[in-house]
Amino acid sequence: MSHTTTDEPARRASGATVPVLAFAGIVVAVMQTLLVPVIKDLPELLATTPSNATWVMTSTLLSGAVATPIMGRLGDLYGKRRMLIASLSVMVAGALVSAFTDALLPMIVGRTLQGFAMGAIPLGIGLMRDMLPRERLGSSMALMSSSIGVGGGLALPAAALVAQHTDWHALFYGAAGLGVLSIGLTLLVVPESPLRAKGSFDLPGALGLSLGLVLFLLPITKGGDWGWGSPTTLGLLGGSVVVLLLWGLMELRVAAPLVDLRTTARREVLLTNLASTMVGVAFYVVSLVLPQLLQLPVSTGHGLGQSMVVAGLCVAPLGLTMMFTAPVYARLSARYGPRTTLILGLLVIAVGYAGGLGLMGAAWQTVVTSVLLGAGIGLAYSSLPALIVGAVPASETGAANGLNTLMRSIGTSVSSAVIGMVLANTSTTVGGVAIPTMHGFRISFLIATVAVAGGLVLAFFLPRRRPATTTQLRASSEEDANLARAEQALRGFRGRVLGADGAPVARARVTLIDRHGRRAGATLSAGDGSYALAVPAEGPYVLAARATGHGPLAHAATHAGDERPVDLDLSLPGDTVSA
Repeated sequence: MSHTTTDEPARRASGATVPVLAFAGIVVAVMQTLLVPVIKDLPELLATTPSNATWVMTSTLLSGAVATPIMGRLGDLYGKRRMLIASLSVMVAGALVSAFTDALLPMIVGRTLQGFAMGAIPLGIGLMRDMLPRERLGSSMALMSSSIGVGGGLALPAAALVAQHTDWHALFYGAAGLGVLSIGLTLLVVPESPLRAKGSFDLPGALGLSLGLVLFLLPITKGGDWGWGSPTTLGLLGGSVVVLLLWGLMELRVAAPLVDLRTTARREVLLTNLASTMVGVAFYVVSLVLPQLLQLPVSTGHGLGQSMVVAGLCVAPLGLTMMFTAPVYARLSARYGPRTTLILGLLVIAVGYAGGLGLMGAAWQTVVTSVLLGAGIGLAYSSLPALIVGAVPASETGAANGLNTLMRSIGTSVSSAVIGMVLANTSTTVGGVAIPTMHGFRISFLIATVAVAGGLVLAFFLPRRRPATTTQLRASSEEDANLARAEQALRGFRGRVLGADGAPVARARVTLIDRHGRRAGATLSAGDGSYALAVPAEGPYVLAARATGHGPLAHAATHAGDERPVDLDLSLPGDTVSA
């Protein structure tokens, strides 16, 4: 387990820091839907086949999935602001490559570089965690987390307007310009976090995770073209299982892993990540269904006959509502906690999709559906980083949120594949052209509803008791007492685990047990033997330590409102100390 170089987060951020970081998140999220308005024309524009043209979208998805956990970990080690600027720079380079070409291969290269910028989302959340005062942290992280949907939603009408009235390459020039603006604002406004994780970058772990993700996501996104039962699809899926299992075994043996699987396996982290996948599925369904429904000709009997721009404007409330949900989330989470807010968001999504089954007969009805779904997805997305940050050490914030963002990406990938298959299998042929049917659209909405139901079940199993570290995420500026409790929650036990020769013991398991014999916290010591455990309240505790090759140790310790070092010497019998 890695630790930061300082115990307290810096609070040097100005009032413009949050808008600038959120803007960066919106800019990189735009890359995911930038080409949606022209996707049907890509084979003609690039002089290639439809199956080859899909790589222009697939490459962005794959590189974004790979980049999010890797850039999060690099940010923890070498500076989150530095890695954020690097991500945006790569995106600008990719946009310019795509802007200057009409050939397939350079376009795929450019789109791959653009997708790499998705790592900016967890980096922005990590910067907020490190620098902002706790009364601003909840709403700020909510806005940053929602920027994925905000950028995707707002990109649709803007990209449609550009594509309809200018050369389609202008989309990439605009993306590059937004990237340059974001870099400039970040350099001017956003300070670097002083917090650093100790350790080195796990290159074998990064390569193993990247290979496993590519082997998994490639057949998910291309299975419709290759055939879901084809040897290629099944072989790649089987290969991904083998690679990811071997990668997991390797990560468990590494002192400073790319992803701390022991932390990831914690109940709150695991269930939150699985719920994130369900939310990702639900988000992408509406992005796929409503634009097609709106643009289908009225002559089909169910199409709404709207232009590309009008269709984008009807779906735009999805992103706008997500943006305006962030301050609402902050108030709800401050009173009820992020678990309750996640459940509420999932319930609103379920209502949106259930109502949407009967609201497909007019353009204004799609706007109502977009607003409802935007509110629900905004609440759900806003809750995810608070749940993750409240369950992991500050030094792992970037990597943990990177993994959470990855899980959302996996959800959207699965959604894209499944909904694409459903719409293709339920389509009807008119004049030699396959037309999606209303039956296919409704099945898609039902699939989204089932995914939301799965997310609700997972959310209900999240711990009701908020961990001590989560208290600092509450928007508590209204009550000084809440601030005092948050400050108290940051205190606890810290020290080093020592062996018989007085040398520090790395990766020793340190467990905090309360007066009722229940586990109140646990961690692994770092390479220098150091550990830190927060406590939920004052009172007596037992600190138990165990390490391979050493005898177990138990200290009875009393927490009295401050934080003093408690070294755990595995060569001594347990005794009583005051902390």
